[in-house]
Amino acid sequence: MNIRHMEFSSNIASLQPSATIAVSTLAKQLRAEGRDIIDLSAGEPDFDTPSWIAAAAIAGIESGQTKYTPVAGIPELRKAVAGYLSTVSKDEIDWEGVVVSSGAKHSLFNTAFACFGPGDEVLVTTPYWVSYPEIISLSRADSVFVSGNETNNFLVTPEDLDTVYTDRTKGLILCSPCNPTGAVYTLDQLEALACWAKERNVVLIADEIYREIYFGSDRLYAPSVLELPKEKRGNCVLIDGASKSFAMTGWRIGFSYSDPEIAKKFASIQSHSTSNPASPSQMAALAAFGDPKRAREEVRIMNKAFVRRKNLVADLLRERLPHLSFVEPEGAFYFFIKIDSLFREGRAGSVDVCSWILQEAGVAMVPGSAFGDDRFARISFATSDDLLVQAVGRIASLLDNGSAIV
Repeated sequence: MNIRHMEFSSNIASLQPSATIAVSTLAKQLRAEGRDIIDLSAGEPDFDTPSWIAAAAIAGIESGQTKYTPVAGIPELRKAVAGYLSTVSKDEIDWEGVVVSSGAKHSLFNTAFACFGPGDEVLVTTPYWVSYPEIISLSRADSVFVSGNETNNFLVTPEDLDTVYTDRTKGLILCSPCNPTGAVYTLDQLEALACWAKERNVVLIADEIYREIYFGSDRLYAPSVLELPKEKRGNCVLIDGASKSFAMTGWRIGFSYSDPEIAKKFASIQSHSTSNPASPSQMAALAAFGDPKRAREEVRIMNKAFVRRKNLVADLLRERLPHLSFVEPEGAFYFFIKIDSLFREGRAGSVDVCSWILQEAGVAMVPGSAFGDDRFARISFATSDDLLVQAVGRIASLLDNGSAIV
């Protein structure tokens, strides 16, 4: 029987699978084979969803809240999200600008499809989250990468953006706190970038999914574009969700906030792709966003653990791996570690180094090539103190002795 070779659409010609998921999958495979693997690749809190949030979903199921909902989310949840955002913004938040989606990644997808198309360029700050270029590619637009100075944790300035701006530039994606570096823009820096985008009629996409996971002592959460006066934000789309802050990764609740007219376009796209987010998940999110004070108390408890772990890993890296520099995070839960000094013949890039460390030391990291900088690797410290100590120790033993006991 002859089976003709299937030709795929040009829409996915350059599409690459998520490197973070790929590494996590390989780590699980090795663990299933009996290997003792410490997985520092996953981008999710290791805490359970707070019980009172989960209970709201159970109550919703038991009361029959399992039907289709409006595409953009139930009005009660959209209004709760608006109320939550109003604790950040100095301006009134219009709940009709909120579109609830099946995760923040879905919100980004809606935004790219509504705002960009063939011939458009979108500026992506490097290092970037792995899915930004792929989502832009799926919208048939082109990613243009721009990086800030490494000594300033790669944070970009308007001057950096000027070097790559053209008349085709239609968008700018910022992530703060940043995945993978943990770097955080100050409010003044955000204002300068927002004004730059507004002056050029560039859509500013502010990915603030890690906003609540912030280690500064000066405030409760990382600076947000919503703190800027509305007249300085221009065409701004905020991306956020429940996944990171409330340990709800599997519930798949994200949202965008934008001008209501733009939000209608997002909802229209969503109506033909996924329709509404899962209704029990919306009930859980309603509990979380409907009680910002209680929810932020949960965040505060998690952040105390993240701060302790961040300090632990920083001390371990300086003590056990002093020849590897890193970006010390101000938010999120990642270290971006420079590993190019480990390149050798036959081990010429971050993928090779991370594969070597995974196979020989049993520690899973994400290669920096997935984030646009092959000199680095990302580790997550969203795991126990004991595993973090073991992981750094294994890597140090491998580098010191050329072998590791796994």
